[in-house]
Amino acid sequence: MATPPAPERRVALVTGSSRGIGAAAARGLARRGHDVVVTYAVRHDAAAEVVDVCAAEGVRAVALPFDQGVLGGVDRLFSELDDRFDRLDVLVNNAGILPPAARVVDLTAERLVRTLTVNAAGAALCAARAVERMSTARGGHGGVVVNVSSRAAERGAAGEFVDYAMSKAALDVLTTGLAQEVAGEGIRVVGVRPGLIDTDMNADQPGRLERLAPTVPLGRIGTPDEVAEAICWLASDAAGYVTGVTIDVSGGR
Repeated sequence: MATPPAPERRVALVTGSSRGIGAAAARGLARRGHDVVVTYAVRHDAAAEVVDVCAAEGVRAVALPFDQGVLGGVDRLFSELDDRFDRLDVLVNNAGILPPAARVVDLTAERLVRTLTVNAAGAALCAARAVERMSTARGGHGGVVVNVSSRAAERGAAGEFVDYAMSKAALDVLTTGLAQEVAGEGIRVVGVRPGLIDTDMNADQPGRLERLAPTVPLGRIGTPDEVAEAICWLASDAAGYVTGVTIDVSGGR
C-alpha cells in the first residue's frame, strides 16, 4: 500500500513580529507546526532572533523587511512571500504604531495620516492581498485573517491617543465586514483586542502600565504570550465556527 503524502505545512505571515505580541504569535504558530514569515520595520537583529526560535521548532522561518506606513510596500511583501512559499494560510495583522500621548486638539495632520495609514489602511491592504492568496474562489486553500486591534477601540483613549483608538476601531470594522465578504471562500476573519500588555510599545509610555494596572479587574498587566494564545486559537481549526468577531484579551478592563 502506498504511503499517503504528508500534509503540507500551513504558512503564517505575522506582520510587526520582531517584538511584543507579534513575536509571541510567530513563536506560538511555529510551535503549532506553521512555517512562519516574520516582518520587521527596523529591528533586523530582533527579527532574526525570532526566526531562530521558530526554526528550532522544525519549521521554515524567514524574516522580511516591511514598513506598513509605505503602502506600496504591501505588494512587495506579498511578492517576496510568494517567492518563498506556495501558499498562505494565516495572516496575523499585527503591525502598528502607538503615538505619544496627546489630546485631540493638539493632533497634527501628519500624525493623523501616519497613524491611520499604518494601523488601518496598511492592515486593510495586507488583508486584501492575503484574501487573494487564500480564497478558494481564486485557487487557494482557505485561511484565517487575525486582526490585532486594541481595547482602545472601544474605550476611546481620551486624553492619550484618540487617533490610535480610531485606527483600531477601523480594524474592528474590517474584521466584521471582510468576514461577511469571504466566508463563502473558505476564509475566516477574526480579531483580538489586547488591553494593558507588557510590551516594548507600552514601555515607550513611561509609567503608564503601573498607573493603570489597578484598574484591571484581574489585578495585573497581561503578557504578549497570553495574547498570542488567543491568536493561535483563533487561527486554528478549533475555532472553525468563529468568524466576524473580535475577542477582548484585557483582564476584564
